[in-house]
Amino acid sequence: MTEHHPNPAGTYDVNIGLEVHAQLLTRTKIFCGCTTKFGNPPNSNTCPVCLGMPGVLPVLNRKAVECAIKVGLATGAKILRRSLFARKNYFYPDLPKGYQISMYDRPLCTGGGIEIETPKGRKRIGLTRIHLEEDAGKLIHEGIAGAGDRTCIDLNRAGVPLIEIVSEPEIASPEEAHSYLSALRSLLLHLGVCDCNMEEGSLRCDANVSVRPALRKELGTRIELKNLNSFRFIQRALQYEIERQSAVLREGGTLVQESRLYDPAAGETLPMRSKEEAHDYRYFPEPDLLPLVVEEAWIDEIRRGLPELPLARKGRLEKEYGIPAYDAGVLTSTPGLADYFEAVARASKSPKAASNWVMREVLGKLKEEKAGIAACPIPPESLAELIGLVLAGTISGTSAAEVFEEMWTGGRAPAEIVGERGLAL
Repeated sequence: MTEHHPNPAGTYDVNIGLEVHAQLLTRTKIFCGCTTKFGNPPNSNTCPVCLGMPGVLPVLNRKAVECAIKVGLATGAKILRRSLFARKNYFYPDLPKGYQISMYDRPLCTGGGIEIETPKGRKRIGLTRIHLEEDAGKLIHEGIAGAGDRTCIDLNRAGVPLIEIVSEPEIASPEEAHSYLSALRSLLLHLGVCDCNMEEGSLRCDANVSVRPALRKELGTRIELKNLNSFRFIQRALQYEIERQSAVLREGGTLVQESRLYDPAAGETLPMRSKEEAHDYRYFPEPDLLPLVVEEAWIDEIRRGLPELPLARKGRLEKEYGIPAYDAGVLTSTPGLADYFEAVARASKSPKAASNWVMREVLGKLKEEKAGIAACPIPPESLAELIGLVLAGTISGTSAAEVFEEMWTGGRAPAEIVGERGLAL
């Protein structure tokens, strides 16, 4: 598939679609009883089923289906009462069976959308589908001194349940892509279906990007970007690829549909292979699994159990605590952070001061330590007490910063530190 569209004006529209793979927080794999625990010795979380031994039969994990339905309901997708698993055939060292059990023409969820914040206001990015599948294993490339290079295979991840969330090509910039991924990550965390740890591979993303001359209706040539393992890299890879494709078209060149890898060190994308289409995988129905039939009563039960979702919680924090929209957006990025802020705000009776301290001091320290809110050593009540001392004029802002550092490292109460160091005004 090629494209040749000179555009003398040099202006181009961008269309980006994202395919996000999220590992589901289940105790066991999608089709067997092996643990999904991360960090176990290589190839220890395996059995004949996830290793693809002859004669074994998969058994679907009910919890994985429940997690997928939660995401579908939270995004406003249609939950298909009857969906089908299929075999996606390809040969790769980390795929023991030679095929992946996935969903093809009858996914579990269709439609829906994710709302994002843009400089022009909120924008809804439509979803094409959300479907269940099993993960493949992992290849580990090592350089061995004196023995050349080698590649090791760890099959612990093979069979871990995934959902693939496929967006419509409605994302118009790298910045919107970042907002979309941030919103999706927050949603998955609030639902409790994925830990979204990109370093451990539990949230992964491929991007399809195309450019087209401004005002032209047809989409441009779709090029897939792989190896995107952080939000920062995704944004940089998209920016580079948009500039590369625009330059090719501006010079009257031709774009070829392909998959490209992003090299973070070089800051550029490199050709990987020609882009596969569905027929390349020779999909056919999985003969060892019955159709997945979901009863309406179960869907209703899951819907009743949904937690407060990020956008709703953001709006509530703005209204209930009177904090700016920006603060509320940051504080609802994870459910734990929102819980911590609300506890501080209630105890301190000064929501804006609570927001400032949590966003600046607490998040600043956690960023230094590359940790999440669960690692914060200061209980919400103690931070509220410190804020109260400042608001009452008992200590200065400079002294408060000193007390905060001592609370962080020593775990002591603020009043005790103030008395011991004679910091009261």
